[in-house]
Amino acid sequence: MNTRSSRIVGALITAVAVVGLAGCAGAAPAASPTPTPTADSLEGSITVFAAASLKGTFTELAEQFESAHPGTTVELNFAGSADLVTQITEGAPADVFASADEKNMSKLTDAGLVDGDPVDFATNVLEIAVPPANPAGIETFADLAAPGLKVVICAPEVPCGAATVKVVEVSGVTLAPVSEESSVTDVLGKVTSGQADAGLVYVTDVIAAGDAVEGVAFDESAEAVNTYPIAALTDADASDVAAAFVAFITSEAGQSVLTAAGFGKP
Repeated sequence: MNTRSSRIVGALITAVAVVGLAGCAGAAPAASPTPTPTADSLEGSITVFAAASLKGTFTELAEQFESAHPGTTVELNFAGSADLVTQITEGAPADVFASADEKNMSKLTDAGLVDGDPVDFATNVLEIAVPPANPAGIETFADLAAPGLKVVICAPEVPCGAATVKVVEVSGVTLAPVSEESSVTDVLGKVTSGQADAGLVYVTDVIAAGDAVEGVAFDESAEAVNTYPIAALTDADASDVAAAFVAFITSEAGQSVLTAAGFGKP
């Protein structure tokens, strides 16, 4: 084979090899794009000040909220609504306030400490809590006026106390409580510890207490229904998290937990 023929054959072999490689490259599957992981964008920590009667439900709801938004943390502070308002107005760091009545929420609204309009998320009514087996035989609200009966109620400035005052006015029954407490949980504690024969608490507190107490419903309670509002506060550091928590409480998931605990719809 002469030199010219050798060059032609070499060129043909090279061309075939190039075409073959190109064909193999074309047959290879295209690389799949790496999926971009999706992450919840909500991040930050908030402190929620909530009425004492919300302790069980808000503890559960805070856990659900954190699970749904892994980048968030919810700290909870429970006390009587009036005490919480005092703490907030005196500068305590709070991002969300949930009150057991509209009156105490209005105090913060009037002080310019509420971001936007409060949202009503639940209602509650009073019930008489008595020790198991109801040893004093209490059946009606009027029975609480029996001589020698140790009755405990909330102080008038506390939502459950204001509701008690209203029931007293409507019923005409005069009570002689042995103590007036600053939160509904303190009233319940007096009953469960044996320091009281009866206490006026919310129906939700009786449910949450389980076998520790019995509940005695009374008709007059319908005259003093407490509405619970919630709102983000103006000084919230993580305002987006605060707003999201408020929205969660009023969502179907939040309402489901509240309803199961005995709260009514707003």
